[in-house]
Amino acid sequence: MPELSRRHFLSAVGAFGGAGVLLETMGALGLTPTAAAATPAEFTPPRAADLDQSERGKKIVILGGGIAGLASAYELEKAGYQCVILEAKDRPGGRNWTIRGGTTLRDLDGRVQTAQFTDGQYLNGGPARLAQWMITLDYCRELGVEIQPFTNQNADAYIYNENSGFTPGNPVRYRTAKADVYGYISELLAKATDQGALDDELTGTDKQRLLSFLESFGSIGGKTENYAYTGGERRGYSVLPGAAMNPGTELGPPPSLSEVFASQVGRTFSFEFGFDQAMMMYQPVGGMDRIPYALAEAIGPSRIRYQSQVLSIANRTDGVDVTYQDVNGKTYVESGDFCIAAMPPHILARIPHNLGSDVTAALAYARPTPVGKIGLEYNRRWWEEDQRIYGGITETDMDLDHIWYPSYDFHGKRGVVVGYYNTGAHATTYGSLTPADRITRAVAQGVKIHGDVYQKELRSAFSVAWHRTPFIEGGWISWPSQTGPQYALLNQPAGNVYFAGDWLSYWIAWQHGAFISARKVVTDIHQRVAAGS
Repeated sequence: MPELSRRHFLSAVGAFGGAGVLLETMGALGLTPTAAAATPAEFTPPRAADLDQSERGKKIVILGGGIAGLASAYELEKAGYQCVILEAKDRPGGRNWTIRGGTTLRDLDGRVQTAQFTDGQYLNGGPARLAQWMITLDYCRELGVEIQPFTNQNADAYIYNENSGFTPGNPVRYRTAKADVYGYISELLAKATDQGALDDELTGTDKQRLLSFLESFGSIGGKTENYAYTGGERRGYSVLPGAAMNPGTELGPPPSLSEVFASQVGRTFSFEFGFDQAMMMYQPVGGMDRIPYALAEAIGPSRIRYQSQVLSIANRTDGVDVTYQDVNGKTYVESGDFCIAAMPPHILARIPHNLGSDVTAALAYARPTPVGKIGLEYNRRWWEEDQRIYGGITETDMDLDHIWYPSYDFHGKRGVVVGYYNTGAHATTYGSLTPADRITRAVAQGVKIHGDVYQKELRSAFSVAWHRTPFIEGGWISWPSQTGPQYALLNQPAGNVYFAGDWLSYWIAWQHGAFISARKVVTDIHQRVAAGS
């Protein structure tokens, strides 16, 4: 075998198996340190005792009742600040939105939907999972929001590729795809190691440790079997082992190495090695909106003015004036000592203000991402009963992208499957359709994976196109650069106006990002008041 450098070999491993396989291989070689456990960002809640009597009771006008706005008010009120939240919608949470029976949405195109889900069934239209290291869980504990596991990975969920894969057009279980990718990667690396391709990089002891790891990791043969991967029980069974004389029937031999690599399934399932996606993950019992409603209750309902649309923001030398319109079209001015603008940046960019053209340009620099979801309620939980899938996610190369199975109410009578969760061009495609046509398209694609049951047992559906949702207009935002002047500018106050949201963190699209951004702004305001400036 030709000489192969360690760097080139590891690059090939990453290309075929994804980041997860690459990191595990590097770890076995001792080339990467063990990742340190994430710790919550340091934060000291503000206290009234930190302020002189003359500094207490400052008023903060908060624009937006999403997680960042609610968290800001919640923490500031601990020190006696007076907070008023102006929220354009009729509920708290922003993109944290749980859809239940009776929920109504009128989108920017005038299309109206009303959810028909039965009692106890719901769709988390926005965020749906929480990693165990996120401070979102700290707030759940503090606010008394009960949590339960969210199944982010399931060995019996599917990978479905229409135009590639082991058998194009046929779903393959995750466990089968993993066994084959890890098996062949291990076979290749073991052969390369044994034949001396990495002798310049590994000591004799290193080689033996790596070979021992690969035999276990990939379930491959030893040296006498030329380290061959031949399949085995990790791939699954066509007939499960039973009692007495029934040893079961393992799935047939794996596809060829070339077929497995051509399928690119490793790039599909390697997401679970991502820091923000690794199990365990959690969700609030009864719906993600338990978090914003708990925050709103702790803040006090009188502090939040719903259906209040911000019309303009005026910074003054000694404070801020915010003009807004209520549901009846009446205009008011809310004045405060400071303002926290916790709205989507592309929405803020359109609101008249006197903060400067550089602020407008920075806000507009953020790019909203089209995101779509649909909830499909079924008359029975056929994915559990017929296909033995309890939670988890099926990945596809179709424009529905993902199918999520519910991680609650196991063995219940009914359930809501997320029939698509897509972004970018795929979300735009679905968002341009009528709600009825979204159902038709999503179900037709789901039938290819699950069969006719996907259509026959359907009871009701509800979809959301976040980029066509009033006052939000995007699932999240992306920055062309978070090291440029625009991002830096918005992380500083513009006079007496501060900005907050997940978009001002390195955890965009996670509530954790909104919480830590809110904490930063709360700390900045409190320190400024305590300093008397």
